[in-house]
Amino acid sequence: MFRQLFRNQRETQANQIGTMTVQELKAKLDSREPIVLVDVRQPEEFAYDGHVAGARLLPLPMLAMRMNELPKDQPIVCICRSGNRSQVACEMLQRHGFTNVTNVVGGMIAWQRSGYPINRQ
Repeated sequence: MFRQLFRNQRETQANQIGTMTVQELKAKLDSREPIVLVDVRQPEEFAYDGHVAGARLLPLPMLAMRMNELPKDQPIVCICRSGNRSQVACEMLQRHGFTNVTNVVGGMIAWQRSGYPINRQ
């Protein structure tokens, strides 16, 4: 029963977090809409696998210690490899008072499959 309650609470919380496709993210970036794009993968993934231009690296294991570096008054968009770690990051940010957080569904896998540019710097 406790597991069911915990799962229901987590599902409710996850339902309150916005999601967007990589196509929607690309459109926002192209229109220069003000967002803070946070890549929560590990540094080696960010560097060697590539990342979206303008993304800010903030690995998930360090997010709790460094979330004060993020503005609470701007939209935060989280991305990872597949969308799982970024969902966890969105949930964590939301628990700490961030009200405008969005997860990129499909993450960098979907970004690459769509043929969008990758930075490897």
